[in-house]
Amino acid sequence: MLGGELAAVRCDLEDFAAEVFEPFARADQRRWGEVYLRGLLLDGRRKSVEPMAARLGEDGNRQALAHFITSSPWDAAHVRSRLAWRMQQVIKPTTLIIDDTGFLKDGDASACVSRQYTGTAGKVTNCQAGVSLHLASDGASAVIDWRLFLPESWDPASPKADPVNTARRGPCGIPAEVGHVEKWQLALDMIDETRSWGIDVPLAVADGGYGDTAAFRLGLEERGLDYVVGISTTTTAQTEGARPHIPPYGGRGPRPQPAYPEPAQRVKQLVIAAGRQAARPVQWREGSRPGSGRSGAKRMYSRFVALRIRPAGREIRKNTDGPELPVRWLLAEWPATEAEPVQFWLSNLPADTPLATLVRTAKQRWRIEHDYREMKQAVGLAHFEGRTWRGWHHHVTLVSVAHAFCTLQRITRSPKGTASA
Repeated sequence: MLGGELAAVRCDLEDFAAEVFEPFARADQRRWGEVYLRGLLLDGRRKSVEPMAARLGEDGNRQALAHFITSSPWDAAHVRSRLAWRMQQVIKPTTLIIDDTGFLKDGDASACVSRQYTGTAGKVTNCQAGVSLHLASDGASAVIDWRLFLPESWDPASPKADPVNTARRGPCGIPAEVGHVEKWQLALDMIDETRSWGIDVPLAVADGGYGDTAAFRLGLEERGLDYVVGISTTTTAQTEGARPHIPPYGGRGPRPQPAYPEPAQRVKQLVIAAGRQAARPVQWREGSRPGSGRSGAKRMYSRFVALRIRPAGREIRKNTDGPELPVRWLLAEWPATEAEPVQFWLSNLPADTPLATLVRTAKQRWRIEHDYREMKQAVGLAHFEGRTWRGWHHHVTLVSVAHAFCTLQRITRSPKGTASA
């Protein structure tokens, strides 16, 4: 925001900050929390402590801001819980969206930095990775929880531990009890945490980085959650009509157990076997660019195939009661211009779920990409220059609060009472 724009909503910001920062134990923490928020919201190329302090005028105490974000002992989870309660009331979420984003780094001194793949750069590079959980509806979304991913090279208990990285744990302030945990498990941990705050949304959406892991899907089901998750083309499944049978007993050794007579097929093969004629057109929303939609915006439109299948794999079989694999939805996008389907999802939504509902739910993941773009471009998500575990969690939490404030302002000013962008 420009200085004049921020001044116009200063009272709103102060009220919002007072509500979200209510868990702070001391008045000085509440003060510097509100100042840091203003620094994130003010227009400027960089949103790290030093340039923010220069823009904040009489409140631009660089030392105080740096202490507040890197060293002050406030619990980021308490702030996130207050933020979640506030945004739940406004957004009225229908979906939890899970993803991760990269924080590119030049050096190797920051907590948990490592050479790893990130979609931010589209390659393996030197970065931190943060997993986030978002509340979303058709009209708005807000990130309410974060985890900094700790690579195996930073975990002293891992066979892949790097002595150089493990030696950095102390200077980075990484708690002794924090070890390597897979991203999908961090996502489940965040779902459990948000439920402990009283936030209970019955539907989860994630991309193939999570959906490809059967343990993640099973974890969602154990928590009673419906899901629509991306998967890769290599995921295997049986057709819905496939049935296991017991091979003839030869009279020697243990009796054979029920098994499917044919090997599982890749999901791409199943969709291609269904053929182009199975694809149906679906428009899932109107975008932000000019087009032919009713509102004058471009229609988001493609063709989709939905099949009932039985996902296969050792993890699924191990966790299934009885010989038959459970039936799930396979959704595939197959544009008219493409020779083959291009994207795939699995879902445990009920068998009578309409195709349009499956598509709109799967495509709701665009909101998380929108959130990342806004947080990185407008409120400095990737601008933190500190090196500590606590500082990273403090910064991303304050960025989430700043982003939520912008969302609330859009909702307030929107004639429809939504924040669609």
